[in-house]
Amino acid sequence: MKRTRSRRMRILAWASIAMAAVLVAVTLTVYVAVRVQLGHITQVKQIDVRHRPPRYTSALNILVLGSDTRSGQNGKIGGRVGCNCSDTLMIAHISPGRHEVTVISIPRDTVVPYYACSPWRGTPGQQANPNAFERINATLANGGPECVRETVEQQTGIFINNFVQLDFTGFQKVINDIGGVNVCIPFAINNTITANGGSGLHLSAGNHHINGKVALEFWRTRENIANGSDLARIARDQYLMAQVVKGVLHSGMLSNPTELYRVVGDVASAMTTDASTTQLLHIASSLSGISLSHVQFITAPWAPYPPNPNEIEFAQPQADALFSAIAHDRSLPKLKKSNVPTVSPARVKVTVLSAAAAPNLASQAATALSSRGFTVLGTGSAAAASYPKSVVEYSSTTELAAAETLKQQFRSAQIKKVAGITAGTVQVIIGSGFTALVPKQPAKARNKPQIGALASHYGGITATVKCRNNAFYGYYDPAPSAGANVCKC
Repeated sequence: MKRTRSRRMRILAWASIAMAAVLVAVTLTVYVAVRVQLGHITQVKQIDVRHRPPRYTSALNILVLGSDTRSGQNGKIGGRVGCNCSDTLMIAHISPGRHEVTVISIPRDTVVPYYACSPWRGTPGQQANPNAFERINATLANGGPECVRETVEQQTGIFINNFVQLDFTGFQKVINDIGGVNVCIPFAINNTITANGGSGLHLSAGNHHINGKVALEFWRTRENIANGSDLARIARDQYLMAQVVKGVLHSGMLSNPTELYRVVGDVASAMTTDASTTQLLHIASSLSGISLSHVQFITAPWAPYPPNPNEIEFAQPQADALFSAIAHDRSLPKLKKSNVPTVSPARVKVTVLSAAAAPNLASQAATALSSRGFTVLGTGSAAAASYPKSVVEYSSTTELAAAETLKQQFRSAQIKKVAGITAGTVQVIIGSGFTALVPKQPAKARNKPQIGALASHYGGITATVKCRNNAFYGYYDPAPSAGANVCKC
């Protein structure tokens, strides 16, 4: 009996050793496979480690770059020609405690001075020149992601902990990994790819569940939608990002290490970063319990760039106030309803028009605007017989601030860019439902909003948003008539 028992014990011992060896081999194989897969990430070392803004808190600030390189599959989406520029540029601010995320979009056409950047992987680099200016999206092509980081840090005073850059392929894979996203389109979109632009997006009006390729087409759509500007595209991209956040949080991906490794591995070949794999996974997993209402998207305050109406600059002091609040993770004064800066009413030269169905409304609105200090050039009749809502029209970006100022005087007014309006002036067509201007806000002290309320005070959105109709309407697409909107926000 003792021999039999001893033999059984030896067999069990050898079986256990064999099983352990198999498990170790499998574990090592998986580990090596994951490391090889993640090893496809392009790692970048920080070049300038001396001239950095101070770190005021334990918040994390991640610079997110989207490269418009046309290499790889679907490279023609958004036009057949790219410049390897960062057409998407965002700062993801993760507050201490990791309970709030604020994503600030920096428009690609923002004009900034030249900062010193070293050559990187074939880029020429550039010399510092405070008297010479470039669009901020050109810094990626001139000096790589480190050049973008240097420029953003110097312009905003926000310490950037890490950057993550994805190209078109990486963006598409992320969407596919979360199973696609839901979007609502207020009208049918048919955007043809041409040499100069176009995304190839074809969607009917209403709700859609879109996958990686279609989501990329949505992301790149600019021409012939709203006013055709990058600023309008940013508003739609923020809406899409909100849907991505919903998909990520609902999937439970952030609390599943295996799933996180798989997703990071999927986009590894399309990713460039200065963060280690451990840092990337730690950042992602630390957000697993965040609420949708605590993820917000806003655009840095901007103003037209006087030398070139096709470019913009940071609006001051609004932009610096926002950047300082992010750097310190603190509250800041409330801005006006629109994140677009306004001008004094006396600088707004406006012609007031009324439709044939309501001819007396023009003089009524003109008198009210004059009483508020607007420079009314005269009144007249509009071409169309009826306008359900008031429409503010302008001809170039130079007059956009004046148009925004005028828009805020009317309930539910639309802004439309049209040709033929005299430079330096705007016009408003009074809607048939007009009765009076929006009441003036009483001048009283307001409590400072916390950083988590920035979206509502800076014209942004949170990740709870269902749709964003105003990002689709503009010069190319008429304002919706009452009750015609298929996307209910």
